[in-house]
Amino acid sequence: MDDPDCDRDRLERTYRQFRAVNRLVSGWRRLYRTRLRPRLDPDRPTTLLDIGFGGGDIARALAGWAARDGLSLDITAIDPDERALRFARRSPAAGVSFQQASSADLVARGDRYDVVVSNHLLHHLDPAQLTALLEDSLALTDGLVLHNDLARARPGYLFWDVATRPLARRSFLHEDGLLSIRRSYRRAELEAVVPTGWRVETMVPQRLLLTAERSTR
Repeated sequence: MDDPDCDRDRLERTYRQFRAVNRLVSGWRRLYRTRLRPRLDPDRPTTLLDIGFGGGDIARALAGWAARDGLSLDITAIDPDERALRFARRSPAAGVSFQQASSADLVARGDRYDVVVSNHLLHHLDPAQLTALLEDSLALTDGLVLHNDLARARPGYLFWDVATRPLARRSFLHEDGLLSIRRSYRRAELEAVVPTGWRVETMVPQRLLLTAERSTR
C-alpha cells in the first residue's frame, strides 16, 4: 500500500479495515485510560499530535473517548500521503484536524503539543528516519511521547497469515500486515537503537511501546 500506484479500491478497503484491527490489537483504549486520560482536563484543552494517521481511526477514537468523559482534547493528525488525507477527511470528527504534513514540517513551523503519539509507524522507518522521528517528537512536546508498534514474533506472524488470508484479494491487509511484522522490532533490538531517555515497554498482544516524557525544556 506504500506504492503510489497501488489499486485505490484495495487501499481504501485497507484503511477501513484498520479500525477493526486496531480495536482488537493496538491497545489504545488501555493507553487512553492509563496514560492519556489522567492528563486531560474538562476546562483546559490538551493538545495531541498523531503522526502518520493512516486511516484516521486512532485520532477519532481518542477524541471520542475524551468527549464521552467530558474532557477537552484537541488532536492534530498528520500524514504525508495525500491518499490518507483524502480518505480521512471523508469522515470528520469533532476535535480532530487532519493535515497532510510530516513531523519535520511541524517542527519547522514551530508547533508544540502536550502529547505526541503514533501507531504502527516505527517499522516503516529506516535507521536515519527513526532517529529523525524521535528528535522531532521531542522537539514537538514538553510532555509525553507514545510510539505504539508491533513486536516481531513468529506466533503473531502465523496467526496473521491464517486470520487475514481470506482478505488477501480485496485489500492489502494480509500481505502488508505480514511485511510489517517482518520489519518490526523485537524489544532488545529497539532498545539497542533508541537514544538515552527513551523507554521500551512490552504490551499484549505482541506489541512494543516506545515512550519518553519531558517535564521541562
